[in-house]
Amino acid sequence: MDRLLYTAMSGAKQSMDLQAVINNNLANVATPGFRAELQALRSVPVQGDGLATRTVVAATTPGSDFSHGAINTTGRELDVAIDGDGWLAVQTDDGEAYTRRGDLQIDANGVLTNMGRPVQGDGGPIIVPLGSQVSIGSDGTLSALVAGGEPNTMGPVGRIKLVNPERGSLLRGEDGLFRPKAGPGVLQADENVRVVSGALEGSNVSATETMVAMIDSARRYDMQMKNIESVDENAQRANSLLSAN
Repeated sequence: MDRLLYTAMSGAKQSMDLQAVINNNLANVATPGFRAELQALRSVPVQGDGLATRTVVAATTPGSDFSHGAINTTGRELDVAIDGDGWLAVQTDDGEAYTRRGDLQIDANGVLTNMGRPVQGDGGPIIVPLGSQVSIGSDGTLSALVAGGEPNTMGPVGRIKLVNPERGSLLRGEDGLFRPKAGPGVLQADENVRVVSGALEGSNVSATETMVAMIDSARRYDMQMKNIESVDENAQRANSLLSAN
C-alpha cells in the first residue's frame, strides 16, 4: 500500500506546484509581451534498498512558450511591439536582460525606461530631452522634437538595442526578464530586428486553455487525495484483521 502512497503523496504536492504556475500565467493574460511558463510532471523511481518499486512524481519546468502574442494598436508614441522575432534589452542590477514588453516610459531624468528599468541603447541607457515630442522608427531609433521647435529640427537621440538570440536559448528569471541560459552575458544587437511603433504585443497566454488546465490540475489533486484516503482506510482494515487474529 505504501507504493500507492508514495505516488499519491508526491503527485498531490506537484499538482499544487503546477497550480501555482497556472495561476501565474492566468494572472498575466493581459500583461504586454508576457511569455507563458511551461511545466510538466514525470515519474521518478525512489532510490534506496528495498525501494525499487516505489515511484514519486517530480515537476519539471521545460521553459517558456516563445510563441508570439497578438499585436494591438494603441496609438501611443512610446509603445513598441517587436515585429517577428527579437527582444528589447534593458539594464538591471546584475547586468543586461531581455523582454518583449514594449510599453516604454520616460522618467523624471529623461531616461527611457521599461517597467522602471533603463532601456539599453547603442552606448548605454537612452536619455531623451525632457518635454520633447518623441517618435520611434521601425529600427528602434528614437527621434525627439523639443517643445516649440521646428519640425525639421527633430533629430535622433538614441537607438533601442534589439537582439535576436536563438529560440529557447533564453531563461526566465524571478523578475520575469530573460537572460542567456549559458550564464551572465551581453548579446549582440541585431540590425534586422524591427519594431512596430504605436502598438503593443499582447500576452501569449490563452485564457480559455489556462482555465481548463486549472480545472484539470484541481481535479488531479482531488484524485490524489482520495487515493491517500483509500490507502489509509485499507491500512486500518488490515490492522483490524490482524488484531482479530
